[in-house]
Amino acid sequence: MTVDVAIIGGGLIGLVTAFEARRHGLSVQVIEAARCGRHASSASAGGVRSLNRHMAEIPLARAALGLWRGLGQRLGNDVGFVQSGQMRLAEDAASMATFEARVARLAEAGWNHERLIGGRQLRARLPGCAPHCCGALVVEEDGFADPLATLHAYRRAGLATGVTLAETCAVHGVARAGAGGFAIDTACGEIRARHVVNCAGAWGGDLVGDDPVAMRTAALQMIVTAPVAPFLAPVIGVHGRKLSLKQTGAGAVVIGGAFEGHPREVRDPLAARGDLDPGRIGASLANAVAVFPHLAQARILRAWSGLEGMMPDGLPVLGPSVRVPGLIHAFGFSAHGFALAPLVGRMVADHLHSGAGAGAMAPFSVARFGTNAPTRQKEMSDA
Repeated sequence: MTVDVAIIGGGLIGLVTAFEARRHGLSVQVIEAARCGRHASSASAGGVRSLNRHMAEIPLARAALGLWRGLGQRLGNDVGFVQSGQMRLAEDAASMATFEARVARLAEAGWNHERLIGGRQLRARLPGCAPHCCGALVVEEDGFADPLATLHAYRRAGLATGVTLAETCAVHGVARAGAGGFAIDTACGEIRARHVVNCAGAWGGDLVGDDPVAMRTAALQMIVTAPVAPFLAPVIGVHGRKLSLKQTGAGAVVIGGAFEGHPREVRDPLAARGDLDPGRIGASLANAVAVFPHLAQARILRAWSGLEGMMPDGLPVLGPSVRVPGLIHAFGFSAHGFALAPLVGRMVADHLHSGAGAGAMAPFSVARFGTNAPTRQKEMSDA
């Protein structure tokens, strides 16, 4: 039996792509080496952000916002989306000047979603922030969602529409099978597919065929505190600090910001994990306390990490392979793919169905790395 689409990787991007491909009537097999969402999808801060995006990503981030609204209803399960707004704080005059220049640059490009506020407005909205904070960039339409609720909502919706899922099923190799597509060698046996989508996250660089790509693996750390009194509605970032901070409805404070632990056993997805770095946990907490001093009294409940693929330019690899017809990449989201996932999965599925969307994906093509980039890859051969 040959399926229309084999998706390698059962993280959020892979599950969204599977769900959207079924919407087009394509038969879909998802292959996950561990458990769905085991790595980067479990270490997401859950931000739904168009604020402070790279210019190339702004069209995707703004379009994705429209999909987050009503997503739970569409999937039949709540994803915890809250349109709370997001703010990026300035701690000094130099940061404010950077913000002013960014707003001007966005306006020249036709974007006006980021708004600059001063210190008085900032303290009116965030009375608990440190006195030295002097302003912020704000996007009111941004927000956050529950990463695990979103992952499981897509998983359930996909299975309900006929997606086939194989977990604890590592991929050992992908080979071209003549003109008929691909033969995928897995721990569960051979799977044949007309198209392959590479959603393998930190392992995406191993499945690029002969497309050169440079990527490193990061163990991204997250922290959650015991509930504290309500003090925060928007999601907070800070210019010049590694910090992502939000407060849940139950009062817990979720702290991220891409402080990294130590990846272990990354070549074996079943054994792979990230070890926490206590010093960097401390640095993450120090950044939170610098802007919200009262958090010095907060009690830490838990810290964890997940493995993510980080690209040298911070942008994902998204779109068709340059040299392998039928192979499409969607990996390397470099710790900021959560907000884009509903749109990225739809774009990939639409391309599989009709070839649409190539132009929108072009800025993220693997071709940008050229022919001399270092690579972690397994050569794709003919079967």
